[in-house]
Amino acid sequence: MKLIAAVDKHWGIGKNGDLLFHIPEDMKFFRSMTEGNIVVMGRKTLESMPNGKPLKNRINIVLSRDAAYTAEGARVCRTDKELSEALSDADKDVFIIGGAQIYKQYLDKCDTAYITHIDADGDAEVFFPDISLMPEWRLTQKSEKKEHNGLQFCFATYEKN
Repeated sequence: MKLIAAVDKHWGIGKNGDLLFHIPEDMKFFRSMTEGNIVVMGRKTLESMPNGKPLKNRINIVLSRDAAYTAEGARVCRTDKELSEALSDADKDVFIIGGAQIYKQYLDKCDTAYITHIDADGDAEVFFPDISLMPEWRLTQKSEKKEHNGLQFCFATYEKN
């Protein structure tokens, strides 16, 4: 599994149920990486999507412990076992796309992390684990700095040792 996230300079990822920043080039990067693949997210992440709808051109899996929860256009898994079964014959890349609890829960199962580093303080309420401080993760690739509306950002790839 892989994961993909945009983080502020404190590894913040969200506030008030939304992303901290909306950078078109980051959205394009996210789309290019995940289209045609499998995305795994928590219920709150799905509900934060436009109209609360699953992402197009991807297989969407939503994790929820709520036995009654359903999501039109997405498969709902309630346990790790259900998710493992859903992915057992997957021939596509699997991306963990949030939120914070889901990132933390599946970080150990991932081998690659695509992180957009945004050089700003988004006053976040929820955070991604700072993998730059974890010895099992190493930075393997980093783009040049880019800018959008005064926000500087770069794309980074981390791989598990």
